[in-house]
Amino acid sequence: MTRLAASLLCTALLLAGCGGRDSDSGWNPLRWVSGSAPADTLLPEGGYASTQDQRPGIPQILSARFERLGEGQLLVVTGFAPTKGYHDAELITARPQPAGRISPDADGVLRLRFVATAPNPETETARIPANPQTDTITTALALSFVQLAGVVAVEISGASNTITLRR
Repeated sequence: MTRLAASLLCTALLLAGCGGRDSDSGWNPLRWVSGSAPADTLLPEGGYASTQDQRPGIPQILSARFERLGEGQLLVVTGFAPTKGYHDAELITARPQPAGRISPDADGVLRLRFVATAPNPETETARIPANPQTDTITTALALSFVQLAGVVAVEISGASNTITLRR
C-alpha cells in the first residue's frame, strides 16, 4: 500500500509541476504535442558567413608529388612567382570546408588551391624579379589515410595552371 501511495504522490507532484496551459515548462505534456514553442538553435540569423580565402593563387605551379608518411601521405607542391617577397603559402580546399576536415567532391577529386600572399607592390622586394632556380615556393599538406580513402585524384590550381595527380 505504501508503494502505491508513494507512486501516486510522485505522479501528482509531477503533474502539478507542469503548470497551466500557457506554462513554459519543458515538463508540460501539452507542449510536447502542440509544438508551439520555437525551436532553439545556435544558427545566427541569416546563417553563417562564408569566408573565402582572399589570397591570390601562385602564378605558376612547377611540380606536385606525394611522399609517404606513417599515417598517410604528404602532398608537396612547388610553385614560382615572378617577383620576390611572396609569403604565407598554403594549400587550401577549393570549396569551403570545416576547419581540420578535408574531403573530396562527389566525383572523388580533391580540389585544392595553391595560394600565397603577394608582396606589397610599393616595396623594393616586389620590384626584384625572382630567379627560377632559387626562388621557388614550396608548401606541403599532410593527408591521412582516412582523408584519402575516397580520393581518386588531387587537382591543384594556381593562378595560371592546374596540376592533377591520379592515385
